Amino acid sequence: MLNSYLVLVSIIAKKIGLNLMKVVEVIYARGHANVQATHRTTLQITKEPFLSQRGDCVIAVAATKSAPDLSPEFKETARREKARITTIVEADNLREVVTAQGSPKLTFTHPNDLVVRKSRYVCGRTLAISANKTAHDLSRKLVEKLKNPVQKIRVTLTVETPT
Repeated sequence: MLNSYLVLVSIIAKKIGLNLMKVVEVIYARGHANVQATHRTTLQITKEPFLSQRGDCVIAVAATKSAPDLSPEFKETARREKARITTIVEADNLREVVTAQGSPKLTFTHPNDLVVRKSRYVCGRTLAISANKTAHDLSRKLVEKLKNPVQKIRVTLTVETPT
């Protein structure tokens, strides 16, 4: 399914004069009472089902995917020099869009976490760098929903790069 989607996107892009690679991943997670979303340099989703009050960058728990679970196509595309990564966080009718960059240094090795960073720092948890928003920048209405332990959260990751 993913490969046929990639082929279709490539064909459409070429018809309008673009050589563009686009890969989409969808992750489901839930909220947690200890979500604060106050961190000023990162935001994180985790597979861990629990969250301490120290995790001020975590916006969702019990995620269905972490770094190693992303498709090889997503990881390969995200490692390209001009990769643009968009993260859309949705809870009910509220959504927030975060744009960032990929990097050839991305390793996608952390077994539980995905982190979007304002800085250019990269480790095994890093999904994207040079982000335009972090946990602190999310709408407080959305954050209130993210604090609800039964709130279902959808995180859509899209990586695009010229080929």
